[in-house]
Amino acid sequence: MAIDRWIALVILMLCLAYGYAAYFTMDGLLPPIMKQRPIWPSTFPKVLAVGGILMSLSILLNLEKPPAKDGPADINLSRLGDYNVGQALMLLGLMVAYALLLRPFGFLAATFLFLSGGSFILGERRFLLMAVVSAIAAGFIWYLVDAVLGIFLSPLPFFLNGG
Repeated sequence: MAIDRWIALVILMLCLAYGYAAYFTMDGLLPPIMKQRPIWPSTFPKVLAVGGILMSLSILLNLEKPPAKDGPADINLSRLGDYNVGQALMLLGLMVAYALLLRPFGFLAATFLFLSGGSFILGERRFLLMAVVSAIAAGFIWYLVDAVLGIFLSPLPFFLNGG
């Protein structure tokens, strides 16, 4: 079996476990007032689980487009140095750093640093554009989550929020 199918199988197992948690364990802990709302905190995880299951099944059942005939479709592990493994590992490290720095730095600063760092790792060198886009995106996402969805996200570092 090709490596893309093995990865799809792993993703399918993760999505099944995530979907089980979203459908059966998250809703039981809700207070009664939250159960009257049309959108619950488990709505987005349910959508993600179903989408991940459908996408991974499409790869496992070979329903996606056949690969182009001009080159090999599978990852050649003997030529692993030709791929951007360093970039991928740096992005994974940046994601871990983002998760660890989200509370101490606050949402706005951590997201700004994550977006700026990620675009730098991926090759963007126009620093002013990178900073402006990262600042606008971080502010817009914070506004949507805080004001529109009503979910409190600490925008500032912990020492500016009173502890």
